[in-house]
Amino acid sequence: MIGRTLIGRIVAPIGVAMALYHMWVIAMGPPEALIFRGIHLSFALALIYLLYPFVVQTDGRRRFIWLDALFVAGGALALGHLFLDYDYFINRIIYIDDLKPLDVVAAVALVIVVLYATRRVIGWALPITALVFMGHALFVTQVDPLTLLDQLYMTTEGVFGSTLAVSAAYVTIFVVFGSVMERTGTGKLFMDFALALTGRQAGGPGKVSVVSSSLFGTISGSAVANVMVDGPITIPLMKRTGFSKHFAAGVEAVASTGGQIMPPIMGAAAFVMAEFLQVSYLQVVTWALIPSVLYYVACFGAVHFEAKRQGLLGLPAHEVPRLLIVLRERGHLFIPVAIILGGMMAGYSAPLCALAGTLACFPVACLRTSTRQELRWNLIPESLEDGARNTLAVALACACAGLVIGSITLTGLGISFTNWLVGLSQNSLLLALVLTAVAGIILGMGMPTTPAYIVMVSLMVPAIMKLGVMEPAAHMFAFYFAILSAITPPVALAVYAAASLAKADLWKSGLAAVKIGAAGFIVPFMFVFQPALLMIGDWPDIIHATVSACIGIAMLAAGLHGFFRFHLRQYERAMLIAGALAMTLVPGWIGDAVGITLLVLVLVGQKLLPNPAVTTAP
Repeated sequence: MIGRTLIGRIVAPIGVAMALYHMWVIAMGPPEALIFRGIHLSFALALIYLLYPFVVQTDGRRRFIWLDALFVAGGALALGHLFLDYDYFINRIIYIDDLKPLDVVAAVALVIVVLYATRRVIGWALPITALVFMGHALFVTQVDPLTLLDQLYMTTEGVFGSTLAVSAAYVTIFVVFGSVMERTGTGKLFMDFALALTGRQAGGPGKVSVVSSSLFGTISGSAVANVMVDGPITIPLMKRTGFSKHFAAGVEAVASTGGQIMPPIMGAAAFVMAEFLQVSYLQVVTWALIPSVLYYVACFGAVHFEAKRQGLLGLPAHEVPRLLIVLRERGHLFIPVAIILGGMMAGYSAPLCALAGTLACFPVACLRTSTRQELRWNLIPESLEDGARNTLAVALACACAGLVIGSITLTGLGISFTNWLVGLSQNSLLLALVLTAVAGIILGMGMPTTPAYIVMVSLMVPAIMKLGVMEPAAHMFAFYFAILSAITPPVALAVYAAASLAKADLWKSGLAAVKIGAAGFIVPFMFVFQPALLMIGDWPDIIHATVSACIGIAMLAAGLHGFFRFHLRQYERAMLIAGALAMTLVPGWIGDAVGITLLVLVLVGQKLLPNPAVTTAP
């Protein structure tokens, strides 16, 4: 049996070595693709089988049973064969040269090891999905088993495919950057900054949650991680100032989920998107900027109108820090993020910019006494180890997703599915988009955003592109709905985390989250029909579309939460919601005219008619 202390002593150097290796690769240049991806996967597998034991006793000690040894041996065999016989791998002709017995054994071992390691770190949903697609290849399309193993193990079209490359080249360094930033006190900066901006406003703690979670999204691409960092502070504040438990949980879940779509550092799937589309990461950031603003405008508006409806106040002045003091004492901690943004705008690669930002974190924190006194030398290895640990879910999700992509590519299932979806939707783009959205939410309920997005790109995105959707808009559509599953019942991981902190009912919290984040479900349709919201087109069109969308989103939040200037009557709520849908989903001046007309009618009615004496139901 192995105790937790011994496990920690083994894990720490492996985690630090993993982080340092990826930093060294960015600085010096990566080795051959198979070698680089294989080393990345080796680190991840080693940490997973140490950190996610097969048997754990009640005292926290683990028992290293024969099954653990078998999986470790299988991974060592498969990856050792790759490293020791690399020339054979790159010189053989795939699908033509027969597999040797050792190739077959190593391929089967790697598939099993990847499936089971993925199960350990993120659950059964993605491994079962991979098994379904491999089973389809073997038993429905009658692919030869050796050909499938060739594809999945011996090439860069399976486990060692482009998705694992993204995890190795992009995700790891950005996750390490986030871990280092958090250890140098940036989390306190974000919280104090949000408190200083919005803490004293109506519903201040809810707005603090929105602002701080959007900022935390710049250093964490995980909705659940954002909830667990931000929620313990913001949820009690929201409850104390009068928000219900389930509303507080919903606000935190929605705000934290938006971190994955919030530039400059988005979720891991954004890096995969850049790889798929063969564009720079800065281009993906540009596409995501306006939609992410719309998402947070909706969330902020929901908090504001709900607070006004209930007559809630902000925090007392003595509990809110002053903005100038916050910036003077900790504002310099924004510098690493500025370095990343400036580097990417200057044309440098995203990994190199992230490396520069990471290396700058500790020197920047030393600039002022207020942050320097919080530093310790052991924070450096601790932050590197934490960064390595936080990459494990993404690394195995990408490796397992490679099994899915390899099977789809080999069988041509993507083309068949595209034709089926186009036929089912009867060439109706709106119906195809709805089907794609539902598929994204369902996929995202059981697996992380990255593999859910990858499966959608393989199956659904080609269909909506065939119906006329621009490629960036189609990919962003899939990306958004893979993310929104985190706040969509019945399996809403961000809501689960927030509800546990708020001690609130899961279903009430989930319904509150859907209502608060309602605009998030509309925004993807908006940029499909109005590509200007992705900053594609002329600036007058972009500005017009953005202003129109912001007004529509604010109207939607007001209508859903029953308050505008005063409490809204039921027909006024219906008018605002109808006007919001017209402004957001009907491109051009016609939709704007309808929306503005309904808005003016509601404003006139609220001015001329007496304010309802009784608060309407939300």
